[in-house]
Amino acid sequence: MPIYSSDSDDVPQNPKRLFGREKPLHSIIGGGRAADVILWRDRNLSAAILIGSTVIWSLFEVGEYNFITLLCYISMIMMFTLLIWSSGAGFVDWNPPDPRAITIPESTFRWLFSEINKILYKFFYISSGKDLKTFFLTIVFLWVLAGVGNYFSSLNLLYTGFLLLMTLPALYERYEAEVDYLASKGRRDAKKLYKKIDTRFLNKIPRGPVKEKKKF
Repeated sequence: MPIYSSDSDDVPQNPKRLFGREKPLHSIIGGGRAADVILWRDRNLSAAILIGSTVIWSLFEVGEYNFITLLCYISMIMMFTLLIWSSGAGFVDWNPPDPRAITIPESTFRWLFSEINKILYKFFYISSGKDLKTFFLTIVFLWVLAGVGNYFSSLNLLYTGFLLLMTLPALYERYEAEVDYLASKGRRDAKKLYKKIDTRFLNKIPRGPVKEKKKF
């Protein structure tokens, strides 16, 4: 429950949603399975993806493994594991390894390519200039991202962005009322502060007489 002030002037009856959005957060993200993962609707899958990404980042950044070297090590471990499993299945009461256990289902690729196509369609729509506001906001965002990328490695930047993507939307959805209230209150406080500065200082700055333009 959000903690509101007792002053009725400071409490909006219906605080606006963050960024003036009208649709639910799940729909804005894109809906479907990807949104379920980002918003932690499937906690086991979301946790597995986050832990797996953290392990991969740790191996490359902390362990300083090379990608090819790490891939070869993983392949060798899997080959030895399958060899022992296959050989031991005849002596011990084990089920032999099933090749379907290490294959990726076609539905996963169809879902992945459908999500990529959605991003490409969105990119084309923004680049076509049909929504100029979104176009220029995207340009500014990419320009800032390019500047930030000069100070971080690509892997650190990708992992940080992924970490924010997997945490901030879920936290916002959980504490949506509190965040919307604080954002609305912050906007009102900023407007009040500007009015005070304008009244006390800006309006008292002497201005020269406005000369009328001569008409010819």
